Amino acid sequence: MPRVLPAERRAELEEALTAELVTAVAGARRRALRDGDRQVDTAHLLHSLVEADPGAAAALGDGRQLARVLGYLVQRSIGYGLRWQRSVEDTGSALPAVRGAGNAASGWSPAATAALAGAFERAALRGDRRVRGLDLLAALAADPDNRAAEVLRRAGVDGPALAARIEQSSQQV
Repeated sequence: MPRVLPAERRAELEEALTAELVTAVAGARRRALRDGDRQVDTAHLLHSLVEADPGAAAALGDGRQLARVLGYLVQRSIGYGLRWQRSVEDTGSALPAVRGAGNAASGWSPAATAALAGAFERAALRGDRRVRGLDLLAALAADPDNRAAEVLRRAGVDGPALAARIEQSSQQV
């Protein structure tokens, strides 16, 4: 179960995130808890993000592609399709899946933690103090080893190309 942050830390984080991203992160936590999953993973984040942030949903392309992505995510949440329920997301990266209450990011998979950190880094590089849903979507899509990237691939979305498109459009803003 995800740890509860102290109120002042939670307020700091909420100031740094757009309203859509706050909604997406909260939704990912609820989704993991409801599904009985041990950690919030990148697929939880992707699912909540495309539901909460119209810009992130639009970045996935036409309605058919978004429908395919949501189809895989819904199948997963009801126990069909991609079989990740009640397991820990452990990517092929150097980050091990940490289990136990002593983990500073307990309740979050290493890949989800890395994606959130990547979103903050993208915002900082852009010179923005607010992290947007597109920052998180780009970070999710850029890591080919996470569950969100697997969903994107199965739905016909090229993750690295999506991350590059988002990066290019962010530089034009």
